[in-house]
Amino acid sequence: MKRILVCEDEDAIRDFVVINLVRSSYDVVDVSCGEDAVKVYTEQNGNFDVALLDIMMPGMDGFALCRWIREQSSEIGIIMLSAKSQEMDKVNCLMIGADDYVTKPFSPSELVARVDAIYRRVNVTQARQDTVKNIFGAFTIFTDKPFGIGDTINVNGLEGTVIDVGMRSTRILGYDRRITSYPNYKITDASIVNISSEPMRRAMVKLGLTYDTGAEKMKQALEILRAIPAKI
Repeated sequence: MKRILVCEDEDAIRDFVVINLVRSSYDVVDVSCGEDAVKVYTEQNGNFDVALLDIMMPGMDGFALCRWIREQSSEIGIIMLSAKSQEMDKVNCLMIGADDYVTKPFSPSELVARVDAIYRRVNVTQARQDTVKNIFGAFTIFTDKPFGIGDTINVNGLEGTVIDVGMRSTRILGYDRRITSYPNYKITDASIVNISSEPMRRAMVKLGLTYDTGAEKMKQALEILRAIPAKI
């Protein structure tokens, strides 16, 4: 599914944009301010192909949001929306990391055409990177950091078992049974230890037990301890 993040503080314009993108088969997540955009982007691990950002917003404006998103990802396509049509505004947007600039008012066909163009560019770039990383079925070889499904790895302090390796992200099941989706582009630059390849290691589990721990939580703690040998 083609995923796009829309950040526009004017309800009418945001609804207009969302309706036309949904009609064009995009999976749209829309917010009304830069702060909410940062929150959603972080919660969803940057799992977006394109971001459509209004420039003039209270609080965190489109310029600041564009810079922040570009710092998180060099791959996502970013399109700026503005009522300003001065050339310097367009130049500023491109200099801080945007890929395109759309001036209000705009027609539905122009908006969708520009989003489609950026999406195709992002898709081609991602396909080339995936080819370089040599994806074979469900196993991804990250040149100097190999791991596969079932391996126990530590990625920048996040430790768990790899349960899925996708085109965009790797899903890791932590010892607390929570599943984390980790973007592949971050993994390629991360500090990774493939614990499964080590001959032996020490297991450390924080159970959070106290003298007044109830029977149900104690039962859960015992289940965690019993599962440790299978993970070492």
